[in-house]
Amino acid sequence: MAVGIELGSVIDEIGTGDFFHAFFSTISGNLEPAGWGSRFPALMKKLYQGELAQQDAAGALAELDRVTAELAKLPVNKVIWDVEDRAKAPPWGNNIAKTITNLSNYFVTSTGRDLIELLREVLVELKDAGGVAKVVNY
Repeated sequence: MAVGIELGSVIDEIGTGDFFHAFFSTISGNLEPAGWGSRFPALMKKLYQGELAQQDAAGALAELDRVTAELAKLPVNKVIWDVEDRAKAPPWGNNIAKTITNLSNYFVTSTGRDLIELLREVLVELKDAGGVAKVVNY
């Protein structure tokens, strides 16, 4: 089953639930030493949990900017597929494209888009146009 992010009548495909969880696991496991959502509550405790409202969009964008900058400093071998089970590895192992140089550009959606850029676009639209961004299974 695929996971996407819905805003209004548009759903952007992200990938599998495991892939989506891996992105947030990588953030929490590498950038939040005090635990899930301790530094990035809008992203980790609202968006990841399923919904983010317009009033939280600006904060989530600021968090995403910090996440992007900090992930850019981390090598790809710091990817965390599952923060609850650190022994799990990505299904592709170490077989990644040469264009992936750090954790800020590691996560590419099932449609070939950079996940961080996709999230940024959704959050900007949410901030400007309103509504609620929802994580959906389909």
